[in-house]
Amino acid sequence: MLETLNFLEERIEQDGQVRAGNILKVDSFLNHQLDVVLLDQIGKTFYEKYKNQNITRVLTVEASGIAIACMTAQYFGVPVVFAKKAKSKNLDGDLYVSTVHSFTYDRDYEVTLSKKFLSNKDKVLLVDDFLAVGKAMNGLLDICNQAGATVAGIGIAIEKGFQGGGDKLRSEGKSVTSIAIIDEMTEDGIKFRKQEDLIIPTFYEKVI
Repeated sequence: MLETLNFLEERIEQDGQVRAGNILKVDSFLNHQLDVVLLDQIGKTFYEKYKNQNITRVLTVEASGIAIACMTAQYFGVPVVFAKKAKSKNLDGDLYVSTVHSFTYDRDYEVTLSKKFLSNKDKVLLVDDFLAVGKAMNGLLDICNQAGATVAGIGIAIEKGFQGGGDKLRSEGKSVTSIAIIDEMTEDGIKFRKQEDLIIPTFYEKVI
């Protein structure tokens, strides 16, 4: 079976851990300890999809999306901007603010972004490590709407397809590229959605 999987699906099969409550732990390579070669491959994949879209910003939300955003932005040659969850004294001036519900922690929180880093002149690629019901992504879309920025696409490392967030965004006309889409997840195994149109530029070598 492994030979039919793409690089991220294969890594999830090898090192991911399914926990109760629809939780997938990938902290050994994606959002605690980081396999930078895998992250680089994720960035290349998003670049191949959106390289002709004149991207000016890569936008994510702290904290787990930042590493993916950085690896992606290097190929576009543009800055990474991230919405902050924690209130900071370093944030000055006018802010974009949106309320997001965390599936993992089951609570609402505000995300903020300084208005000087996003405007109606920007064409944005949104990225994140996970997409479940889509609340965090809706918060980023709301911030882009407040700024008048154009969203060219959404890049997701792992989409929990059975929770519907990605399909809802697609039904609304958003371009969503998820490298691994999980349609079924139990302690006995993971079923990935086949994606005929996903372009993986080159393979990578596991470093962790």
